[in-house]
Amino acid sequence: MFENLLPPLNNHNLPYPDTIHPIVVHFVIAMFLFAVLCDVIAYFTKNVRLYEVSWWNMVFATVSIFIAIIFGQLEAGLATPYAAAAADLNLHTLLGWSLSGLLATITGWRYIIRLRNANSLPKAYLGLNAVLTVLVLFQIYLGDKLVWVYGLHTEPVVEAGRGGLL
Repeated sequence: MFENLLPPLNNHNLPYPDTIHPIVVHFVIAMFLFAVLCDVIAYFTKNVRLYEVSWWNMVFATVSIFIAIIFGQLEAGLATPYAAAAADLNLHTLLGWSLSGLLATITGWRYIIRLRNANSLPKAYLGLNAVLTVLVLFQIYLGDKLVWVYGLHTEPVVEAGRGGLL
């Protein structure tokens, strides 16, 4: 019934030329990792200007992760997640939603820290950022695996799925 309202899917099984999720999510990854790097450098060098740089990177990463999730959910729904890829796709989805909540929480905490004393960070905050960094790196691994090992949204996998070969 609603199929007539949607644009036709292309060779990547998408209604637009190529995947958008990786573009947006790489922006999030870069902003978050740069924020953590700035915090660590600022903590050890006492260069408080880097705390401001880090703060704004966290804010934009937090907003952007929700955009990445919207496109990720859309593109995951249009993918052909055959049995071998399904578990990793589900884990990637669950971890993505979890990271969005964690990133929003830590950015909120950072806002409170910033209001109280913009010139320092507690070690607990830096430690939580380290844990979050490990989760982000694992999420990157899962995303890479979905594309480079399982080939989701690549033409050969889409053709195989359409031909009933998966």
